[in-house]
Amino acid sequence: MKDGILDLLVVGAGPTGIAIGADAVRAGLSTLLVERGGLTQNLLDFPTFMTFFTTRDLLEIADIPFSVPDEKPDRRQALAYYRGVAGRYRLPLALHEEVRDVRRSEDGFLVATDGRHGRRSHRAGAVAFATGYFGQPKRLGVEGEDLPWVRARYLDAYRHFGEHVVVIGGGNSAAEAALDLWRSGARVTLVHRGAAVKPTVKYWVKPDIENRITEGSIAARFDTRVVRFSSRGVEIEGAMGSEVVAAAAAYVLIGYLPEVEVLSAAGVRIDAETLVPEVDPETCESNVAGLYVAGTLLAGRDTGKIFIENSRDHGARIVRHLLAARPAAAPARESGNEDC
Repeated sequence: MKDGILDLLVVGAGPTGIAIGADAVRAGLSTLLVERGGLTQNLLDFPTFMTFFTTRDLLEIADIPFSVPDEKPDRRQALAYYRGVAGRYRLPLALHEEVRDVRRSEDGFLVATDGRHGRRSHRAGAVAFATGYFGQPKRLGVEGEDLPWVRARYLDAYRHFGEHVVVIGGGNSAAEAALDLWRSGARVTLVHRGAAVKPTVKYWVKPDIENRITEGSIAARFDTRVVRFSSRGVEIEGAMGSEVVAAAAAYVLIGYLPEVEVLSAAGVRIDAETLVPEVDPETCESNVAGLYVAGTLLAGRDTGKIFIENSRDHGARIVRHLLAARPAAAPARESGNEDC
């Protein structure tokens, strides 16, 4: 770091952010990972007992083996692994610090943050965004959605034994949560605006949820929308008319939206329809020179397109581009004194 200016500031400290930081450290670049939550906050918000569909070798980053006996790691193993990688490379971290603004300065970028230690600013020659998509769940936009028993993140089923729970959504998250709740002793109603669960539900989950619905173990309301959440329960309207489903809890699991506001304000062009940022796929550099975008954020609304396994090399692309842009070192001066 020269004159207090970082070579690269990374926004986000998930697997992709850690991989970028490790590549930067290995290349001798000064770096800092800024994360609005804890390290790998997105993984912390995953269901507590989740097992990854991806095999352990495809989750590896920074040339550090993911050494666990299970072919498909669980959430706890992944948390330990990525913490280990961050520790191995001694990555500088600014945790619980949210990036509010990124703007051009004479020597690169000025990054304004707000966190538990108040407002701060960082100077960096380049900035890489690797914030993922898990930070902004989609909302229904109906009355009562902010009630404490209505949640957008599913953690585990044990708190709901013997309770009636409504799950809203028809994708993987909703189907898996509904099955987990039912198997753990909850009474479950699945509400989805489509005519059936989505065809993109994992191939081993789809017949399971469909069979549970067919046999009546899990109640389903298809072609149905939520009108409001109230003291009466979940008020719905659809093919079977209007209905109030009494519930102790409701989970709105309808997907996520990438957060592109700061990127857009920094000058990155974002497609209005897809929310895909404009980047060079070879370097991950956006239309703003020195500002990079990596990981699942590159997929825009199509959050099922990019995963850890197909974004692990984004850090290498960014670092390679940064190093290539550096001026060549000046040749050593000739000297009559061969001892110098």
